Amino acid sequence: MAQEVIQPAPKHVLRDERRLLQGPRTRLDEFFRVVRIACEFIRGFRALHFLGPCVTVFGSARFKEDHQYYGWARKLGAEIAKLGFNVMTGGGPGIMEAANRGAKEAGGTSIGCNIVLPHEQKANTYIDVLVTFRYFFVRKVMLVKYSQAFVIFPGGFGTLDEAFEAATLIQTGKVSNFPVVFVGVDYWKPLFDFMNHTMLKGGTILASDYSRIVLTDSLDEVLQILDNCPSEPTTTDDGQVTSREWEKIDGEPQSPPKTVSASPIA
Repeated sequence: MAQEVIQPAPKHVLRDERRLLQGPRTRLDEFFRVVRIACEFIRGFRALHFLGPCVTVFGSARFKEDHQYYGWARKLGAEIAKLGFNVMTGGGPGIMEAANRGAKEAGGTSIGCNIVLPHEQKANTYIDVLVTFRYFFVRKVMLVKYSQAFVIFPGGFGTLDEAFEAATLIQTGKVSNFPVVFVGVDYWKPLFDFMNHTMLKGGTILASDYSRIVLTDSLDEVLQILDNCPSEPTTTDDGQVTSREWEKIDGEPQSPPKTVSASPIA
């Protein structure tokens, strides 16, 4: 599939977003900014509307090709594609590139929702459908709206922001209880210890909030969780999954299993 690139004009993009967050401007300025934001939403909706269900993979842009986590994300991207899902990322390098690369190598559809930044914003070359946004909040809507699960690889502030945005939307009932899976036990265990021993014991989250987030290094566990997502696989005569179709959801989707055979991703 040839790469489809949909992106805003680069001129003054960064300056415009800074102005959005610097207090009120003239009413005419604010009106045209709302129009630009609406146009950006429309571009995203048009680009992604006819694609099937996605699994969104978050993670650091800073891991190189020879890093262990890059290899894990590349392998998982391929396996997600084999389940019939589209693989969606933030479109950049590092973990995002690895997941897109794995999906493309496996013959799946690889999607990138990139963001215009002063650094780390260059899209990777393993993307079939690329949409570049100027506004973070528009981009985050796209990463969540078209996804049925979220896989969180090790990362920094941006990864945490995206992961807990998804978790908060699920916690507050704004989206269905889709899986949120953290991959990388050594990296994420201190965070889970903090949630368990400080947040849960302090009463700032409920046990149900904590239990719906999975931490694993197991490829089998991730794939079994994803396979329980509320979408219908399309198969060939010999049983090979080629894609997935959206399923109308009545009530909450099936809860992901917690105990499966553990085969490491590496």
